[in-house]
Amino acid sequence: MSAYMIARIDVTDPEEYAIYAGQTVALAERFGGRFLVKGGPQEVIEGEAPSRHVIVEFPSRAAAERWFNSPEYQRILPIALRASTRDVVIVEGV
Repeated sequence: MSAYMIARIDVTDPEEYAIYAGQTVALAERFGGRFLVKGGPQEVIEGEAPSRHVIVEFPSRAAAERWFNSPEYQRILPIALRASTRDVVIVEGV
């Protein structure tokens, strides 16, 4: 069953965040991930929303967790944590 990594992000340092974001696509692909949403224009139609959303589809929850816990991702994660505030979840698909 597919799983989705969903991130709600407010970027606080665009230059540093770009270093992190520039590495995520190739890394996610190594774990079977495929970016469905990576920033882009948005219209808030209800409630409040951060400035950026990201959705990555993985073949399974286990694959998403392997990606997140991988040494390669953990190496770049501190960049994202310094350059943004964010909420990230892994949700299993239907």
